[in-house]
Amino acid sequence: MKTLYLECNMGASGDMLMGALYELLPDGNAFLEQLNALGLPGVRVAREESVKCGIHGTHMAVTIGGQEELSLDTHEHAHEVHHPAEQAAQGQENHIHAHEHEHEHGHSHEHAHEHEHAHEHNHGHEHGNSHEHTHSSVADIAHQIGHLPVSQRVKQDALAVYGLIAQAEAHAHGAPVEQIHFHEVGTVDALADIVGVCLAMEMLSPDKIVASPINLGSGQVHCAHGILPVPAPATAHILMGLPVYGSAIRGELCTPTGAALLRYFATEFGPMPGMRMMAVGYGMGNKDFPAANCVRAVWGE
Repeated sequence: MKTLYLECNMGASGDMLMGALYELLPDGNAFLEQLNALGLPGVRVAREESVKCGIHGTHMAVTIGGQEELSLDTHEHAHEVHHPAEQAAQGQENHIHAHEHEHEHGHSHEHAHEHEHAHEHNHGHEHGNSHEHTHSSVADIAHQIGHLPVSQRVKQDALAVYGLIAQAEAHAHGAPVEQIHFHEVGTVDALADIVGVCLAMEMLSPDKIVASPINLGSGQVHCAHGILPVPAPATAHILMGLPVYGSAIRGELCTPTGAALLRYFATEFGPMPGMRMMAVGYGMGNKDFPAANCVRAVWGE
């Protein structure tokens, strides 16, 4: 039986999971070629060598228009718009802002930053700012996934994962799923992570997927519309019923995308099962902690 074990001692994000799975693939270049041929607007995915606590692994850099966007914990220097390279949360994956709209936006420039959590807020006023937000509804995302040049299995998996995120956002913010809208840039970034993991899972085709209990970290995370506790409300909702724990490490270790991917793919949570190890992959986040900031994927029989 082909078994995949995902060790989440430092939480998980979409790009960290993708990096760990990438290292298990027999042909990583073919995977990247297929992922970059999906036609996601402005998106480029590249493998970067990363070293954490002396361990060499893979960081999957997802750039939009040539720039990698990063989120920000509250103890970091809060100028995320101007210096994205200094804003690493777990990986490059960022908070997706979800909005329930009660009015039209009157902004006139498109945000070039994005965050991986889907934060939602109700507007009861007109904006007078000179920014223009571009949003995608859940239906828009489903339409985009449905037209990707991937197998039906990958489409179904990606739709299910995104559905978990949308449902969690709707629950956390008291809005129907149909009213949740995501910032366009954040949507594309998270979509690349989600489709990338789904594609890697299809290529590996494990018979069994087990994940460890998930380290959530602690503290707060700074987002464009305020400061949220760790885990963020959407993450907490997605992980309901699963084994998780907090730690002394300050920061957001598990993102909503990471949580949704683990919830969807893992059929069991617990210690590594008995198996003959065949390969080990390390998917690295951007931040440096006393512990190696990675998801470890173990492949065995």
